[in-house]
Amino acid sequence: MELTTLKVNSEEIVAIYTSHGYVALDSFHREDGGRWPRTLIELIREGLMDELGEWYRNGGVHKLANLPVIPHKEAVFAPLYRNPEKIWGIGMNYVQDPAELELKNPDDEPVGFMKPSTTLIGPGDSIMLPDDCGTITAEAELTIVIGKKCRNISESEAPSVVAGFTMALDMTAADIHSKNPRFLTRAKSYDTFFSFGPHLITVDEIPDVLDLNVFTVLNGEKVHQNRIFNMKYRPWFTVAFHSQFMTLLPGDLIMTGTPGPVIIRNGDRVECRINDFLPLVNPVVG
Repeated sequence: MELTTLKVNSEEIVAIYTSHGYVALDSFHREDGGRWPRTLIELIREGLMDELGEWYRNGGVHKLANLPVIPHKEAVFAPLYRNPEKIWGIGMNYVQDPAELELKNPDDEPVGFMKPSTTLIGPGDSIMLPDDCGTITAEAELTIVIGKKCRNISESEAPSVVAGFTMALDMTAADIHSKNPRFLTRAKSYDTFFSFGPHLITVDEIPDVLDLNVFTVLNGEKVHQNRIFNMKYRPWFTVAFHSQFMTLLPGDLIMTGTPGPVIIRNGDRVECRINDFLPLVNPVVG
């Protein structure tokens, strides 16, 4: 199941992707006659993702074909949702050669940072380059969406607490970071420095997350590419690791690292592409 958030009549509403268009979730009733939430974050925080997924798998996908749709070409995407409790990222997570994974010290831990919700924008929104910050980079990343509150979970339990996966573009003020490498969060925290969407794809739709390929794309050119398999800290480990030192809440986001950054300038168009995901695209202004 693929979910998105669309701008419709000045509102941001959650919708389900179908091959013939998007169906607004509040356009039909739940099996018990209740209404579905109008926003994706409500759906996640109210614990309704499992119910919706079960309905979808048990015939709901066919019922959607008989409901009114918003055509793909008319869809205007918003951020999947606003104001997540936490936006977490890890850095330097890929190796180029799978053989390097065998050399990783088992005592090593991920490099982490957090971003404020004020960085958040959605597909098609402009990345605004701040004045006097020098070089700005953008990085494409697979991103985990937490679906259930959890603490101290194991790697094997991680898939059960994840609502799904989406894509992100993570921007960094590289010169600011170079000035003070210990204060990475500052370089990551400027307004518009985090874009995510346009689809949330549930865990059951991805046969093996390790087979996904992530591309950082600048002005239509694939500049960097790597496979999730080549991560030092893979998605299920990442969820379990973070749950060891903080409570993860529904809607929390964890970026999993990038195959490589690109320098962005005024007029550029930067993208995250992952296999069959709909691309995440943002223009650059400044």
